[in-house]
Amino acid sequence: MTVKKVDKNDTKKVFLKLGTCSRTFFYLLNREFGHQMELEERAADPLAGGILQKGHQCGMLWGASLAVGAASFRRYNDHDQAISVAVSATQHLLESFSNRTNTVNCRTITDTDFSKKWEMLKYTLFKARGCFNLAEKWAPEAIEVAREALSREQVLSKQPISCASEVVKKMGASNEETVMVSGFAGGLGLSGNACGALSAAIWMNTLSWSKEHPKKPSLSNPEAKKTFKVFSAETDSEILCHKICGKHFKNLDDHSEFIKKGGCKKLIDLLANA
Repeated sequence: MTVKKVDKNDTKKVFLKLGTCSRTFFYLLNREFGHQMELEERAADPLAGGILQKGHQCGMLWGASLAVGAASFRRYNDHDQAISVAVSATQHLLESFSNRTNTVNCRTITDTDFSKKWEMLKYTLFKARGCFNLAEKWAPEAIEVAREALSREQVLSKQPISCASEVVKKMGASNEETVMVSGFAGGLGLSGNACGALSAAIWMNTLSWSKEHPKKPSLSNPEAKKTFKVFSAETDSEILCHKICGKHFKNLDDHSEFIKKGGCKKLIDLLANA
């Protein structure tokens, strides 16, 4: 089936129709690469607003990372290479986004605490336009960065492991799904920010929930909230990867070695069974 690309002038229109930044960028990049994944895109909704609207990494980044993960899986037959490229592509997307906004975090960009009803109302009435404008400006750049990163020759990690991929693998994910979330590793592109394994588990649980409830909105589904509750109890509400792990990862090999030696094993197991 031929999938039509989205015109660069229609980003705001797509955003308005789909409703969340995470789903919008998953959708936009998927269509750019000639692919359609309606259920998977819908499952990205809870990552909007910085993971369940908590204000962490912007949903545009989570959605774009899922899309390059999917594209990497289709492009490379070798599973390890697909993971390496997906993580690298996510890093390039992070750099591009941060250069434009000087941050990766939703709360800094929106100046809004979405847990407070009054602030949510103010955002809807007065600030949402800023996110629509950012999406319109960054979308063409994100597409170009993703294309270049997916095609770039690079030194590949040997037997790469992504904490995010390990979580969904334990949840019964397909090979494609394990590669799709691999860019979440180490707090999204190894950046040390909010936990990528958490976001992967939320996405996977939401994907299963969405299949069972095709007509219900997935943004605040109970499975996502349950996963977040289990995570918070285990980490004493700490969400930043570099604090949970006690380190910043130098590269994918460093991250892979950490996971191989049992790093975050208990947390990964808890998330997988949440």
